[in-house]
Amino acid sequence: MSDEMYTVEAEEPSRVDDSTWKEEKSSSQRRSWRWLMPLLLGTGLGVAIALISTRLAPQATNTPKATVTKVASAQAVTLATATTTRIARTLDTTGTVAARERILVLPQTSGLQIKKILVDEGRQVKAGEVLAILDDSVLQTQIDQARAKVQSDQGLLEQKKAILIQANTSVAQARANAAQVQASAKDAQQRLKNYQKLATDGAISREQLAERETTAATSTASALAAMEAVNGAKANIAVTQGNINSAAADVRNDLAKVQQLQAQLAQTIVRAPVAGTIAKKNVEVGDVTGTKQLFEMVRDGTLELQAQVPEVQLSQISVGQNALISSDTDNRIHLEGKVREISPLVDEKTRKAIVKIELPSNALLRSGMFARAKITTNTGLGVAVPSKAVLPQPDGKAIVFTLSGEDKVKALPVQVGEILIGGNVEIQQGLTPGDRVVIEGGAYLKDGDRVQVVVQ
Repeated sequence: MSDEMYTVEAEEPSRVDDSTWKEEKSSSQRRSWRWLMPLLLGTGLGVAIALISTRLAPQATNTPKATVTKVASAQAVTLATATTTRIARTLDTTGTVAARERILVLPQTSGLQIKKILVDEGRQVKAGEVLAILDDSVLQTQIDQARAKVQSDQGLLEQKKAILIQANTSVAQARANAAQVQASAKDAQQRLKNYQKLATDGAISREQLAERETTAATSTASALAAMEAVNGAKANIAVTQGNINSAAADVRNDLAKVQQLQAQLAQTIVRAPVAGTIAKKNVEVGDVTGTKQLFEMVRDGTLELQAQVPEVQLSQISVGQNALISSDTDNRIHLEGKVREISPLVDEKTRKAIVKIELPSNALLRSGMFARAKITTNTGLGVAVPSKAVLPQPDGKAIVFTLSGEDKVKALPVQVGEILIGGNVEIQQGLTPGDRVVIEGGAYLKDGDRVQVVVQ
């Protein structure tokens, strides 16, 4: 056997003729397989290491100057079959997380100083939970004064009621006296008639008749005076009753004032109107309440992503479509939302409309944060292969190696679509269902290489 050494010259995988590709691809298609670039870097690094190892191997002193290329043995590869699968078409967009329903917490009483603030921004609170406490010292003084006035007016009312009792007694007495005087007047009138007849008959003198007439007139005048006294007593009762009504009204007003102040006292405890999150705190301890809102809250479960969608893509979106939500700054955020509303207005400058995507309740979400959404526009059948079968090329395109015959491979350009679950990727163009593609060992192949298929 000859002592000559043979070296194997490593060759880079051949590039596919660019004429098979379309000159332009949408940015969304390029992004869909951007994840393949690390694989390309890893492949290049592996080839470089192989070359360096070959060149650094010790050589015999009798190695000829001319390099003899030896045909390498078949590359061991594993295969997978391109399959037909249902693929969800998505539309990529971005937007801002915002509150679907913002609750403003306003002071229910003005002119009071803020004594304590018990919550910070971002705090989750329950309905009725205390958010802040106002200084109630002024209200306490006003309540004490109002209660004192109630007692004073109640005393005046009792006095007027006592006067009414006396007035009623006076009326009763006046009526009794009037009845007696009227009886005497009636009796005097009857006697006068009798004396007038006797005087006509000559039984009594003219002087006696005159005396009876005077008595009758006096009795009648007394009866009229007694009735006037009754009417006067009644009028006094009416005045007294009016005074009582006025005093009673004062007492009611005083009690209403006390109740009002007590209600304001209860309002010095500021509570959360609903369960939710404190989105913004607008006041500090020592501020005086007025018309300014104290807090802004987001009701639980009402966050939404206000995504901006170009006008030309609005026709692809409808209410109820699912959307996958993610964040560039927090890789823990992987949520599923749903399109709730599509704005009928398009911004004149950006030519974009707001699509509101309802979000689930999640502690990682914050109003105002930036997020991405993949809106599922429709689903259909497509061709899928394992993502390991797709090899990105330096020109930004991609190829796969398919088995040609029993032991050769053919490099085919492909157009990559959606990234699928289970480590698969959609092939929009270049493959048909049933094609057998290389998934292991393809990084070291070139078009036409012989391979040895390893059964998994």
